[in-house]
Amino acid sequence: QVQLVESGGGLVQPGGFLRLSCAAPESIFEGAAMGWYRQATGKQRELVATITHSGNRNYADSVKGRFAISRDNAENTVYLQMTSLKPEDTAVYYCNARRGNVDIWGRGTQVTVSP
Repeated sequence: QVQLVESGGGLVQPGGFLRLSCAAPESIFEGAAMGWYRQATGKQRELVATITHSGNRNYADSVKGRFAISRDNAENTVYLQMTSLKPEDTAVYYCNARRGNVDIWGRGTQVTVSP
């Protein structure tokens, strides 16, 4: 049963932009810290950005100033606005919901940055 549904991935040229979305059931989204992680081929999954229910944000150093995470608590959706994309941003991007010690993951959406 898929509980987090990501969308918005695709192929984009270097310097381009994409916006990822992740929709969740209210029972999961409410009160959860939401985040985006990514995993490139042959590498470990890494944190991209997180946002608490109250809106506190945290970013990986590699995306600071280029990516922005936001959440719409009325729509139970979290977004990742990605700009100035680089080839090294190529990865599968996963949505995460964390409630206490429980992590819930989406299936991921592929982002490819290539000329």
